[in-house]
Amino acid sequence: MASIHKEFVIDARPEAVWSVLSDYGAVHERLAPGFVTDTLLSSDTRTVTFADGTIVFERLVDLDHEAMRVAYTVVGGSLHPSHHHASMQALPEAGGRTRFVWHTDVLPDALAAPIAESVEHGSAVIRRTLEATSSAAPGHRMVFGDAGR
Repeated sequence: MASIHKEFVIDARPEAVWSVLSDYGAVHERLAPGFVTDTLLSSDTRTVTFADGTIVFERLVDLDHEAMRVAYTVVGGSLHPSHHHASMQALPEAGGRTRFVWHTDVLPDALAAPIAESVEHGSAVIRRTLEATSSAAPGHRMVFGDAGR
Protein backbone atom coordinates (compact mmCIF):
# COMPACT_ATOMS: atom_id res chain seq x y z
CA MET A 1 0.00 0.00 0.00
CA ALA A 2 1.24 3.45 -0.86
CA SER A 3 1.14 6.24 1.69
CA ILE A 4 1.26 9.90 0.73
CA HIS A 5 2.02 12.34 3.51
CA LYS A 6 2.15 16.12 3.24
CA GLU A 7 2.65 18.65 6.06
CA PHE A 8 3.04 22.40 5.93
CA VAL A 9 2.71 25.33 8.30
CA ILE A 10 0.08 27.99 7.63
CA ASP A 11 0.05 31.55 8.94
CA ALA A 12 -3.47 31.15 10.31
CA ARG A 13 -4.95 30.17 13.66
CA PRO A 14 -5.93 26.48 14.04
CA GLU A 15 -9.56 27.41 14.80
CA ALA A 16 -9.80 29.41 11.57
CA VAL A 17 -8.26 26.56 9.57
CA TRP A 18 -10.63 24.06 11.22
CA SER A 19 -13.63 26.26 10.41
CA VAL A 20 -12.77 25.89 6.72
CA LEU A 21 -11.59 22.28 6.84
CA SER A 22 -14.67 21.06 8.69
CA ASP A 23 -17.00 22.59 6.08
CA TYR A 24 -17.13 19.22 4.27
CA GLY A 25 -19.42 20.33 1.47
CA ALA A 26 -17.66 23.58 0.56
CA VAL A 27 -14.22 22.44 -0.58
CA HIS A 28 -14.60 24.29 -3.90
CA GLU A 29 -15.51 27.55 -2.13
CA ARG A 30 -13.48 27.62 1.07
CA LEU A 31 -10.59 25.13 1.07
CA ALA A 32 -9.29 24.63 -2.46
CA PRO A 33 -11.09 26.95 -4.92
CA GLY A 34 -9.80 26.60 -8.43
CA PHE A 35 -8.21 23.22 -7.69
CA VAL A 36 -11.68 21.86 -6.86
CA THR A 37 -14.36 23.39 -9.07
CA ASP A 38 -17.48 21.89 -7.49
CA THR A 39 -18.58 19.94 -4.43
CA LEU A 40 -22.02 18.44 -4.03
CA LEU A 41 -22.91 17.01 -0.62
CA SER A 42 -25.51 14.26 -0.28
CA SER A 43 -25.81 12.75 3.20
CA ASP A 44 -22.30 11.57 4.16
CA THR A 45 -20.87 11.54 0.63
CA ARG A 46 -19.59 14.44 -1.41
CA THR A 47 -19.07 14.51 -5.16
CA VAL A 48 -15.86 16.43 -5.81
CA THR A 49 -15.03 17.79 -9.25
CA PHE A 50 -11.42 18.78 -9.81
CA ALA A 51 -10.15 21.36 -12.32
CA ASP A 52 -8.63 18.59 -14.46
CA GLY A 53 -12.06 16.96 -14.87
CA THR A 54 -11.54 14.17 -12.35
CA ILE A 55 -14.68 13.41 -10.35
CA VAL A 56 -14.60 11.40 -7.13
CA PHE A 57 -17.20 10.37 -4.59
CA GLU A 58 -15.79 10.77 -1.08
CA ARG A 59 -17.58 9.32 1.93
CA LEU A 60 -17.06 11.03 5.27
CA VAL A 61 -15.47 8.63 7.76
CA ASP A 62 -14.96 11.00 10.70
CA LEU A 63 -15.30 14.68 11.52
CA ASP A 64 -13.53 15.12 14.87
CA HIS A 65 -13.99 18.65 16.21
CA GLU A 66 -11.72 18.08 19.23
CA ALA A 67 -8.79 16.78 17.19
CA MET A 68 -9.64 19.15 14.28
CA ARG A 69 -9.41 16.19 11.89
CA VAL A 70 -11.53 15.07 8.96
CA ALA A 71 -11.21 11.58 7.45
CA TYR A 72 -12.74 10.38 4.20
CA THR A 73 -12.54 7.57 1.65
CA VAL A 74 -13.02 7.47 -2.12
CA VAL A 75 -15.98 5.22 -2.93
CA GLY A 76 -16.42 5.91 -6.65
CA GLY A 77 -15.99 8.25 -9.57
CA SER A 78 -13.11 8.58 -12.05
CA LEU A 79 -10.58 6.94 -9.74
CA HIS A 80 -10.94 3.26 -8.99
CA PRO A 81 -8.81 2.49 -5.96
CA SER A 82 -9.26 -0.86 -4.28
CA HIS A 83 -8.51 1.03 -1.04
CA HIS A 84 -8.39 4.72 -0.24
CA HIS A 85 -8.37 6.46 3.12
CA ALA A 86 -7.33 10.06 3.68
CA SER A 87 -7.31 12.50 6.56
CA MET A 88 -6.60 16.20 6.97
CA GLN A 89 -5.84 17.75 10.33
CA ALA A 90 -5.19 21.22 11.72
CA LEU A 91 -2.62 21.11 14.54
CA PRO A 92 -1.59 24.09 16.68
CA GLU A 93 1.90 25.48 16.05
CA ALA A 94 3.84 28.16 17.91
CA GLY A 95 2.81 31.75 17.38
CA GLY A 96 -0.83 30.98 16.58
CA ARG A 97 0.07 29.20 13.36
CA THR A 98 -1.25 25.85 12.14
CA ARG A 99 0.45 22.67 10.97
CA PHE A 100 -1.75 21.22 8.20
CA VAL A 101 -1.35 17.44 7.90
CA TRP A 102 -2.75 15.54 4.91
CA HIS A 103 -2.28 11.77 4.83
CA THR A 104 -3.56 9.34 2.19
CA ASP A 105 -3.25 5.56 1.99
CA VAL A 106 -4.11 4.06 -1.39
CA LEU A 107 -4.12 0.80 -3.33
CA PRO A 108 -3.10 -0.08 -5.98
CA ASP A 109 0.36 1.42 -5.78
CA ALA A 110 0.00 2.63 -9.38
CA LEU A 111 -2.34 5.38 -8.10
CA ALA A 112 0.32 6.73 -5.71
CA ALA A 113 2.13 8.95 -8.24
CA PRO A 114 -0.96 10.72 -9.65
CA ILE A 115 -2.47 11.15 -6.18
CA ALA A 116 0.85 12.46 -4.79
CA GLU A 117 0.97 15.00 -7.63
CA SER A 118 -2.61 16.03 -6.85
CA VAL A 119 -1.82 16.36 -3.13
CA GLU A 120 1.19 18.53 -3.94
CA HIS A 121 -0.83 20.84 -6.17
CA GLY A 122 -3.80 20.86 -3.78
CA SER A 123 -1.56 21.67 -0.82
CA ALA A 124 -0.23 24.79 -2.52
CA VAL A 125 -3.79 25.98 -3.24
CA ILE A 126 -4.97 25.16 0.29
CA ARG A 127 -2.06 27.02 1.86
CA ARG A 128 -2.59 30.15 -0.26
CA THR A 129 -6.34 30.09 0.33
CA LEU A 130 -6.14 29.66 4.11
CA GLU A 131 -3.45 32.30 4.52
CA ALA A 132 -5.38 34.77 2.32
CA THR A 133 -8.59 34.09 4.25
CA SER A 134 -6.89 34.59 7.62
CA SER A 135 -5.37 37.90 6.49
CA ALA A 136 -8.74 39.25 5.31
CA ALA A 137 -10.26 41.95 7.47
CA PRO A 138 -12.36 40.74 10.42
CA GLY A 139 -15.92 40.12 9.39
CA HIS A 140 -14.95 39.88 5.71
CA ARG A 141 -15.44 36.45 4.19
CA MET A 142 -13.07 36.41 1.29
CA VAL A 143 -14.57 35.10 -1.92
CA PHE A 144 -11.96 33.40 -4.09
CA GLY A 145 -11.07 35.67 -6.92
CA ASP A 146 -11.32 38.92 -4.98
CA ALA A 147 -7.81 38.66 -3.56
CA GLY A 148 -6.39 40.89 -6.28
CA ARG A 149 -9.01 43.62 -5.90
